[in-house]
Amino acid sequence: MGNAKQPDKKPFIAYVIGVIVIMLLLNTFLVPAIVRRNIKEVDYSTFLNMVANKQVEAVQLDSDYITFTDRSSPSNFYRTATFEDPQLVERLEKADCTFGRVVTETNPILAFILSWVLPLVFFYGIGIFLSRRLMSNMGEGFGGGNPMMSFGKSGAKKYVPSTTSIKFQDVAGEEEAKQLLQELVLYLHDPQKYADIGASCPKGALLVGPPGTGKTLLAKAVAGEAEVPFFSIAGSEFVEMFVGMGASKVRDLFSQAEKNAPCIVFIDEIDTIGKKRDSGALSTNDEREQTLNQLLTEMDGFDGSKGVIILAATNRPDVLDPALLRPGRFDRRIPVELPDLQGRIDILKVHAKKIRVAYNVNFETIAKTAAGASGADLANIVNEAALRAVRMGRKVVNQEDLQESIEVVIAGYQKKTRVLSEKEKLIVAYHEIGHALVAAKQSNSAPVQKITIIPRTSGALGYTLQVDEGDKYLMSKTEILEKIATFTGGRCAEELIFGSITTGASNDIEQATRLARAMITQYGMDDDFGMVALSTQNNIYLGGDSTLACSPETAKLIDDTVVRVVREQHDKAKKILEDNIGKLHQLAKYLYENETITGEEFMSILEK
Repeated sequence: MGNAKQPDKKPFIAYVIGVIVIMLLLNTFLVPAIVRRNIKEVDYSTFLNMVANKQVEAVQLDSDYITFTDRSSPSNFYRTATFEDPQLVERLEKADCTFGRVVTETNPILAFILSWVLPLVFFYGIGIFLSRRLMSNMGEGFGGGNPMMSFGKSGAKKYVPSTTSIKFQDVAGEEEAKQLLQELVLYLHDPQKYADIGASCPKGALLVGPPGTGKTLLAKAVAGEAEVPFFSIAGSEFVEMFVGMGASKVRDLFSQAEKNAPCIVFIDEIDTIGKKRDSGALSTNDEREQTLNQLLTEMDGFDGSKGVIILAATNRPDVLDPALLRPGRFDRRIPVELPDLQGRIDILKVHAKKIRVAYNVNFETIAKTAAGASGADLANIVNEAALRAVRMGRKVVNQEDLQESIEVVIAGYQKKTRVLSEKEKLIVAYHEIGHALVAAKQSNSAPVQKITIIPRTSGALGYTLQVDEGDKYLMSKTEILEKIATFTGGRCAEELIFGSITTGASNDIEQATRLARAMITQYGMDDDFGMVALSTQNNIYLGGDSTLACSPETAKLIDDTVVRVVREQHDKAKKILEDNIGKLHQLAKYLYENETITGEEFMSILEK
């Protein structure tokens, strides 16, 4: 091993010099000022008058000054210069004063030690303590050197090829993204092949998609396949309290990347520093904007032929600055979407390799039930199934464990401590059967998979689980209306059987209203408004909140139409339940007695 780099002593020398200057100023100005602050200077004649009037309490005599106190206010000190006065002692005795002579000469060595040596030792100890404390808390900075001077270092984590063992085979469900990233790997392996034909590799690639889809995992897989150093840093780590520190970290990051080329630099959550700059007249040049400007400059002046590729990930591509996305910076935009049915099957199998699974587990059934789940959700489902198997005293995970773990992720754990009264239990049973019966009597609804009235930790007192046979990417107007009718089925059953309504339909109302409003404002499925966009969708990967983009008069018409659509489907659902009132009673009674029924049991009773 080579000699370790010696820490720079210049900062410590500057620290010592600063301490000496501060002590010099304190001894010259501050300490004498503090001593003089409570002593009032008077002339000798005033002193003699006060002695004659017996106003002086105590007197201290030295070679230069006479210090005395006022009898009426002993806390007030006075001082006057010493004069040759042979009658002074006699005057003090007549005035009944307490007096004495003070020797003011001090040992110069002791004075030097007290004024200089001890403070220097004290400050030196503080400096050593802070240096060691910062060393233990911060460790070596990304660029090495003294941690006390690590401001401006990027702090990126470096993974060398030997520690980055993730390969593309460890990432399932994102085949298109892996194909697009494979080209970057080939370029790092053989850049001359591309240079011969005159092609240049993209400087940067932006991974966009919902949370939990594996964007960071894909970036590590690229580094693992290319077998090059991998620098990882989060966008929030560039944000500092001190102006200019973020830009300094960007410079340091690109400087280290050039020294370690070929390599991959990965910036996670780049939207933290890459948001659109304010174009208003009152825009300010804040720290985040300086950091973004520095990032744009570094990417412009970066030589892509050296084999350094910049990867970034975000789930908010709509807020990124256009200058960051133009060709020459992040040339390639790679979507990392939620996995489809086959992708979910592959992801489940990858995570199932880490646990002991029964031979007869059907991953396709689990994948169908987990429609809309991300890769992180599926990993959590597999782990929850393993935990449940341990709780049940089994050594392998079976189909029931995986099925129950999906319900745990969707609705939470079973809340066994919440015991419903008999009446509430009966209301919940009719409510859930109302949903299932309306869904079963419509031609375009997904088949019922399970119905339960066991309370869950999410707050749900029961739920009806419907599972489509495959993934659906389009919905017709008829299917949307039938979904709204299914949402209203629970409330309709309460009205029909009990003649009153409860708070149990709050979530149903929210989903039905949202679906009806989207049908009108986003999908253009209403005859009165037609193909007119009446709302804009924000944060498509983070919930997809929509904002109305219309006049107040149009907004009122939209509200009226939403109410009309939901009411029409409510009446339709109520008519279905009235026509099948016997089955409603029969199914509700069976659910009340058993608490949970499967889709096969439900359809068997319904078709008899």
